[in-house]
Amino acid sequence: MKGLILVNAYYHTPEIGYQPARLREELAARGVPADILPTDGFPVRIGGAGVSLALAGYDFCVYLDKDRYILRALEQSGLPVFNGYETVTCCDDKALTALALAAAGVPQPKTLPGPLCYRSEAKLGAGTFARAAELLGLPLVVKESNSSLGAGVHLVENEREFSALWEKIKLRPWLLQEYVAESRGRDVRVIVVGGRALGAMLRTSGGTDFRSNVAAGGSGQPFPLDGALRSLSERAAKALKADFCGVDVLFGREGYLVCEVNSNAYYGAFERVTGLNVAGAYAEHILRAVRG
Repeated sequence: MKGLILVNAYYHTPEIGYQPARLREELAARGVPADILPTDGFPVRIGGAGVSLALAGYDFCVYLDKDRYILRALEQSGLPVFNGYETVTCCDDKALTALALAAAGVPQPKTLPGPLCYRSEAKLGAGTFARAAELLGLPLVVKESNSSLGAGVHLVENEREFSALWEKIKLRPWLLQEYVAESRGRDVRVIVVGGRALGAMLRTSGGTDFRSNVAAGGSGQPFPLDGALRSLSERAAKALKADFCGVDVLFGREGYLVCEVNSNAYYGAFERVTGLNVAGAYAEHILRAVRG
């Protein structure tokens, strides 16, 4: 058996590189070699009799990118892929994530899809901000639907700030969310593999930033995985049909709330902080699934 780990060809950081390297290490420890390859080698071909895989000799693929076209083609070629197209596509779009969580009855902040705009000269509709503030309260959170690592997440206090931000993001998908004041500058990252929550890490901003992402300068420490947190995180992972994911959980006034689900969650800091072998657990899950 041999595995393929596909990574983005154009985005490289130490944290991004840690993930495939650790996974390859853990697969090798279980007797399964794996190649780490970039996506710019055209791994799939579309046309003729359908979709074919240009790379021979692989029994499964771990897909560590968000290019949904290559991912869809990989699945259509018949190669088992972790995570799959539906999971990556939904997790990469915060509005689709919110809809999947809502369909499964998973508690989350109140959310409003942002109306799409197609014209750069368009002006913000009269009453848009007032209606959003009425429904969500102030301040409110504006998120670009396809952002990650805490980027594209904005806290808006008033209509002037909202209008200025809308001018910058209006041609991109976006949404609005209720601001959970009780969780300002802190949240919990739970890693779920194969439907089972492995552990939890408390993330704090350590400053005035309302976001808590470690990649954006926050810090992490172990956090107890109680029954409520475990159940919520596993329900969220199931709602997104994720083989592997990071579930970001807020401290709401009446209990935990799921903020986001990340299908390609970086786990370098998580492994260092918690001492848990995330890559090993993911390798075990993949091999069980492939071997049946």
